[in-house]
Parts: sequence; C-alpha cells; structure tokens
Amino acid sequence: MFEPFTLPFVQEGLIEILLLSVAAGLAGTWVVLRGLSFYSHAIGTASFPGLVLADGLGFPAAAGAFGMAAVFTILSALVGRSRRTATDSATALVLVACMAAGVILASDVFSSGANIDTLLFGSLLSIDARDMLLAGAAAVISIVAVGLFSHHWLAKGFDAESAPSLKSASSAFDMVLLAVVAFTVIAALNAVGALLVSALIVLPAATVRMVTSRVNSMQIYTVLLVAAEGTVGLWLCVKTNAPPGATIAVVSGVVFTIVAIARAIRRTAPTSRTAAKVVAVSAAALVFAGLIGGCGSGSDGSGELKVTATTTQVADFVSEVGGNRIDLNQILQPNTDPHEYEPRPSDVASVADSAIIFRSGGHLDDWVSQLVDDSGSDAEVVDLSSGIPVKREEDENGSTELDPHWWHDASNVEAAVGEIEVSLSKADPGNAAYFKSNASDYLAQVAAVDAGIRKCVSTVPKTERKIVTDHDAFGYFTDRYGIESVGTVIPAMTTEAQPSAGDLADLDDTIRRENVKAIFPEESVSAKLSEAIARDTGASTDYTLYGDTLGPEDSSAGTWIGMEKWNADNLVLGMTGGVQGCDFHVD
Repeated sequence: MFEPFTLPFVQEGLIEILLLSVAAGLAGTWVVLRGLSFYSHAIGTASFPGLVLADGLGFPAAAGAFGMAAVFTILSALVGRSRRTATDSATALVLVACMAAGVILASDVFSSGANIDTLLFGSLLSIDARDMLLAGAAAVISIVAVGLFSHHWLAKGFDAESAPSLKSASSAFDMVLLAVVAFTVIAALNAVGALLVSALIVLPAATVRMVTSRVNSMQIYTVLLVAAEGTVGLWLCVKTNAPPGATIAVVSGVVFTIVAIARAIRRTAPTSRTAAKVVAVSAAALVFAGLIGGCGSGSDGSGELKVTATTTQVADFVSEVGGNRIDLNQILQPNTDPHEYEPRPSDVASVADSAIIFRSGGHLDDWVSQLVDDSGSDAEVVDLSSGIPVKREEDENGSTELDPHWWHDASNVEAAVGEIEVSLSKADPGNAAYFKSNASDYLAQVAAVDAGIRKCVSTVPKTERKIVTDHDAFGYFTDRYGIESVGTVIPAMTTEAQPSAGDLADLDDTIRRENVKAIFPEESVSAKLSEAIARDTGASTDYTLYGDTLGPEDSSAGTWIGMEKWNADNLVLGMTGGVQGCDFHVD
C-alpha cells in the first residue's frame, strides 16, 4: 500500500509538501480570515510575465515570479486606494495587465513559452533541492511573521469598515501579510502551479474555518490538513497516474465538500466539539479518497529487457528492432504534443526500472534528464540524434540549435535503427541475432517507403511544390524530397511559441504571392489559426500532417512508415489541389 513512498521522487515530493504545509497552513488561515482568497490566486497567475522573462533571459524562474509578485502587490495597493475602485476590481485590473504583458513577452519578444507550463500547472515530480529550500524559507518566514504580527492582522480582520480590503495595504503590518502570502504562493508554484495554488492555500483553511472560530486552533488544524491532503494526493497521483497538482486539488475539494455537508447536517444538532469533528470528518474524507485511488493498479510487462523510449517515433523504431524480446515503455502517447508534456508518476517509475532509455534528442524531449534524476535510475541514455548523418540547425530565440524532427529524413532513420540494434544487442547479447534480423527487415521497408515518396513527389511540378505548415517540423522532409516551405503559422520549431499579428499578416501576403494552394495543419495542434489564414487567402486546410507525433495505434499513421506515407499523400494532394495523391504498395 505504501510502496509509492519508496520511490525517490515521491519522497522528495513528500518533503516539499510537508514544508509547504507550514507556510500554506499559516498563510492560508489569514487569507481566509482577511478575505484575500482572490488575491492569493491572482498573485500566482500574475507571475506569468516574470516566468517568461526568466525563461527568455536565463535567470531563475523564482526570481522572476518574486519580482512580478512585488509589482502586482504594489500596483494592487495603489489602484485600490481609489474610493471608486473596489478591492476585487483593483486586483482584477492589475491581474489583466500582468497577463497581457506576459502574453506579449511570450509571443512578440521571446517567441516561446517554453518551461512555463510546469510553473503554471505545477509538478511535484520535478522537485529539486532549490524548491525544498524555498519551501523551507517560506515556512520560517510564515512562522516568524505570524508570531510577530498576527495580533495586528487580527485587529484589522475584525474592522468591518476596512476588511477584507487591499486598501489596508497602506499600513506596514498589512503589507507584511500580503508579502507573506505572496512568498508562500511563489514557493508553491512548482508543487501545484499558479492555477491550482488555491488547493494548498485557500481550500484547507476554508475547510477548517467551517468547524472552528479560534485563530490558534485554525492555524494548527490547517497546517495538519494541508500536510494530510498533500500526502494523500501525492500517493493517489502515483496510484492513478494522474498529475500531482490536480490530484491534490481534487482531494482538497472532496474534503471541503464532505466537511461542508457535515456542517450543514450538524446545524440541526446543538453539539460543537470542533477539534474532534474536523479531524474525524477530514480523516474520513481522506480515507474515502484513498480507497478510490487504491482501486487503480499497474502491472509490469513480461519482457526480459526493460526499455524506455521518449517519443512515439523512437518507440516505434525500438519496437520494430526489439520485437517481443523487450519490455518497452513509451512515454509520449500518440496525437499528443511533446512540447506540452508533463511527466506522470508512471513515467518516472518506468524510467527507474529501465536498463536503456532511448531519447529522440534536441529540445523535443530534453525533459528526460530531469526524469532520470527524479527516478534515481542508472540506465544508459541513448540520444539517437547524436549519430544522425543529416542535421538541420535553426535559429531559435537568438541561438542556433538542432532541429529535433530528424526522423522525417529516411537516412537519419536508418542510422537511428542501427544505433538501437547495437544498444539492445550490447544489453542483451543472447538476442543479438534476433535484433539484427529485425533491424535488417525494417530497414528494407524504410528504403522502399523512401523511394516511393521520392517518386510520388517528383510528379508534382517544381513550381507547385510550395507549402505552409503549422510549425517548423518538416524541414528534413521538404529538404529530402525537394519541397519548398514558404512559411509556417507558428514561426518556430516548438508549438509553444505564439505568432504575432505581424507574423500572420506577412504569412497572408506570402501565401497569396507564392500562390500556395494548401495550408497543412498538424493532427496534434489546434487548427484554428491555420483555418483563419485559409479563410483570408483561399487556401485549403483539408489535408493534415503528423509532425511531432504518430497517430493512434489503429490509424493509418500509427507507425513511422504509415505516418510518412500519410504525410506524402496529403502533401501531394494539397499541392495539386486534390488532383492527385500517392499510391503506395509497401507492406
């Protein structure tokens, strides 16, 4: 039952939760008493521009978040001074301004939102020593601040004329309270994220507030409840393979709901033994949530050699070579965007058990290093991009880096398959002949598909081989088969970037000038922008492509061979206005 807590990444997450429970419990009590729930949620969300700046300029994310928290607090206090501006309105006004600044920075200045998703949604699976130090600092600051200033905060809290209100931030004591809340929120970002921070700071305190009115008791019970809900949520996320931040939020919501129902029932009776009731009801709710989560179970594969592959394409190559002699774990699933990947508990656990980890390389799966560290694995990590013969480099955010979509060139696939065969044979010499035979058979299929695509594309006049795609994922394909990519909807190799209005206007002009017949949306990316441009230019969006991911297992693009045939057929159909496609005869 308690085996999840033997995993290193779960132990680190537990330490983080216990440290945060002190800060979140103490600060959360005052958030609820002073009516600052909206402020605590807003300050986490308003950290967005700080996170973008930190990511774009290369300084610590926490520093960017702290800076924006300070700006947000000061601006909210200044705007809230106006008698014509209500507290919530002032907070909302500044929040909107911060979010707008973040969007502009992400899209027009740095052209990428990379590494920000984790801080918006959180991940207890990527906790490191700095996160734990930050949580510990928040705990100490909260304890000291409560000891020194709680009586001042309490006095303001019972001043009906000013509370709850950010107008009181003009006093030094209230500024300290806002600063403590802000520090706690920022410390919790990596654990549950800005969008779910209320699960730690607001919900537990609100739950306890329903059953006790004594401040000291409320603080103690809230700290204990945050620790309990966080621990159960962490355990549940491993059992159900769900995101930890969302799981903790669900547990907090379940507990709050049960206590609210119990309180409503209790109103019909005169008893009010608060301490016993809050412990009993909360414990029952946590046990109930635990029983639900315990119903899920995982199972180990029966293969002899445990292997992990990061992307769908790499998993397909490894599966073709390894066959039924390996136990293969595939991290990324079909039709999911690898740029938006969030590690799940099963991913970390599987990495811990693997003998070899095959990664695609480049920024597409650079998160694998953190997975390996979190799992405590000593597996061999094989970067298949390191030995490919054809490498494209692109200027991304002011620096040159590898275009990670190398599998769209068949010669790179041949090199990767050879590397996989060597690695598997080294790890399992007894099956070396089997791996070699599988690799040889598969490479013959790769060569046949490559020849078929080249023949099909050559039937389209060179002047008509012009395309526009969602993002820069097809450079290897277009280079190999003589197709010209005249533009992309998202002007980057990652889908996390956002095009500006100027980018889209320029693309509109290019499509008209070059007489591009089709824009090719990707299956794993929203087609809304592509469709909007198509409406303006008259281009078609009827033909989709697979760039970063394979399709579902039972689809035409469920394998690399199927994906490349699908892409070639749709590209030719789009370039010829639907007149002709590709007729493949490859098994």
